[in-house]
Amino acid sequence: MCGRYVSKKTADWERQFHIKKTPPFAFESYNIAPTQKVPVVRAATDGNTCELLRWGLIPFFARGEPTKYSTINARIETLETAASYRGPWKRGQRCLLLATGFYEWHVNDDGSKQPFYIHVADQESFGLAGLWDRSVAADGMAVESCTLITMPANPMMAEIHNAKHRMPAILAADEVEAWLSGSVEEAKAALKQYPEELMVAWPVSTRVNSPKNNGPELIATVR
Repeated sequence: MCGRYVSKKTADWERQFHIKKTPPFAFESYNIAPTQKVPVVRAATDGNTCELLRWGLIPFFARGEPTKYSTINARIETLETAASYRGPWKRGQRCLLLATGFYEWHVNDDGSKQPFYIHVADQESFGLAGLWDRSVAADGMAVESCTLITMPANPMMAEIHNAKHRMPAILAADEVEAWLSGSVEEAKAALKQYPEELMVAWPVSTRVNSPKNNGPELIATVR
């Protein structure tokens, strides 16, 4: 499970993710939590767009109301079968959740949990593979929302996230377009474990446990 991450808008977003025009918002958060609006890239006919969508997918059939179960993560194993995700997957509603890093928790021998900050060494910002959907409420108001995809952890992430051995589906820079606008086969091929030798992690303060805390101090290493 990936339940918190970091995202900061950079000058390279447009070039790196082939966004057709500068997103009309500033964005910087060191403790993104579920239900918040997050920067998401989607494919369009004349170039990719970047907009703010709700994190926690509300399926089209839910009539604009959040489900009673968590939809912040979609397991790669059930993309084609889970009720909330098979529709977006079949319709090709793939997206990127833009991140500069994310958090996972390691369970210590005494049962306490130590948060870690993880980022990748070869991309300042990177795309987390996701799906999006649009749901219309009874009053006609449409809600657009997203989920990020998780997969079995690589060895480094399995050691950190030792309770569930999962990691987000991080896209390599040269796999972005395949995921956003490629065929189903090309999109599936883009979903792979990020190489552990390109990932960096360190322990951080438990202040990240509360979404009320937000600032660059959250990603500072602690001993």
